[in-house]
Amino acid sequence: MGRLGAHVSIAGGLHHSIGRALDLDLESFQIFTKNQRQWEAPPISEEERVLFLEGVKRADIGPVISHDSYLINLASPKEGGFKRSVSAFTDEIVRASLLEIDFLVMHPGSHTGSGVKEGIRRISKGLDLSFSKALKELGEINRPLILLETMAGQGTGIGRSFEELLEVIEGTAIGGPLGICYDTCHAHAAGYDITSEEGYGSVMDRFDETLGLDNLKAFHLNDSIKGLGSNVDRHTGIGEGMLGIEPFSFLVNDSRFEEVPMILETPGGEEGYRRDLSVLRELIKGKA
Repeated sequence: MGRLGAHVSIAGGLHHSIGRALDLDLESFQIFTKNQRQWEAPPISEEERVLFLEGVKRADIGPVISHDSYLINLASPKEGGFKRSVSAFTDEIVRASLLEIDFLVMHPGSHTGSGVKEGIRRISKGLDLSFSKALKELGEINRPLILLETMAGQGTGIGRSFEELLEVIEGTAIGGPLGICYDTCHAHAAGYDITSEEGYGSVMDRFDETLGLDNLKAFHLNDSIKGLGSNVDRHTGIGEGMLGIEPFSFLVNDSRFEEVPMILETPGGEEGYRRDLSVLRELIKGKA
């Protein structure tokens, strides 16, 4: 199985997320490194940094993932919005690097009417600018690998297809590779059907042919309230939505993803996570 995890809170301080992850018996975990509803955040203090790094080391847990703020839109056609997003994403890279986080997941962006091609061009440009600015600030990037998330295709969002994500990657000149985070709810809503064994195999083959399975670095495990190809992003608990239980059985038993973090973003807080983790663990072959 993959390394089961969940998105946990940083309330009370970044290092408190580690205790929450351990309490859930997670093997990996995801956080926001700041309040994701605000553009600005105080810098990470040296005390916070040390507490987090030492806590992760003691816990022997990972990979550790951060998720960028939902406010960021590198595809914005408005120059002010684009510059603000580049600045904010630069800060996300800097924060993740200081915390030695393995992967930074980001939503590619929404073109807001300017067109997919122009949106993709701006995302690629924004990634390059953000990385170079972070590198200039830090001197060197101590991780993270940036992961583009598969999207549902809601509204003018970019990343609804593997091909769009490939175009973003091919348009960059970043001094390092980019990876992919496959969100099961988003991909289902975008029309990728993994609800049967045949469909699962076909989708993974298509991913491999387009982006390469070696670049699939994380999963977000979420069931979908809405149906296949709905282009609507609405998460629900594992096995409680339109995906059903089978796709998650395929994933947790796929030997290709044994070391890949599989992060829950399902509703219901820690109680919901406990239920979903129990379901996933029961799906692992050899268990009842």
